[in-house]
Amino acid sequence: MRRGYFVAGLGAAQFALPGAVDRLRAARSSEDEPGPAAVVALAATDPAQPYGSVLAWPSSEGRPSRTAGAHVVLIDGRPAVELERGGRSLVTFAGTADKADAWIESLIGLAKDGRVPRLEIARANGRPSTRPRYADLLAASGFTKGYRGLTWRG
Repeated sequence: MRRGYFVAGLGAAQFALPGAVDRLRAARSSEDEPGPAAVVALAATDPAQPYGSVLAWPSSEGRPSRTAGAHVVLIDGRPAVELERGGRSLVTFAGTADKADAWIESLIGLAKDGRVPRLEIARANGRPSTRPRYADLLAASGFTKGYRGLTWRG
């Protein structure tokens, strides 16, 4: 067996392939430039979704929970909205109105992929979803007003 030698104080960089450290440094400097937001929709119970277990939920008007069947949309690693089990109610977090296009498209993607049987949003943060704030955002993305709330039909 071959024994490896290392130089104290260099850390893991000494084991990197040639050029890898330079590429990592270049990526770090490009993080300063604003780019498209990373949007991910995960099951609320997914281990990759840390809120509600490892991290506390950010402040919200609603009551988010880490339950089976619920989904969380993360934008740049922060929760934007939680779609509760059954696709009938939302919990939004601070700053969601600015990024509404991203999280609404992600919710629609959940329905298109079949991860959510239907999107018939009746409540947002414990109140009717037909309030102007949410109704306008969702209607602009193709949701229609029905007797149970705002519905998306693909």
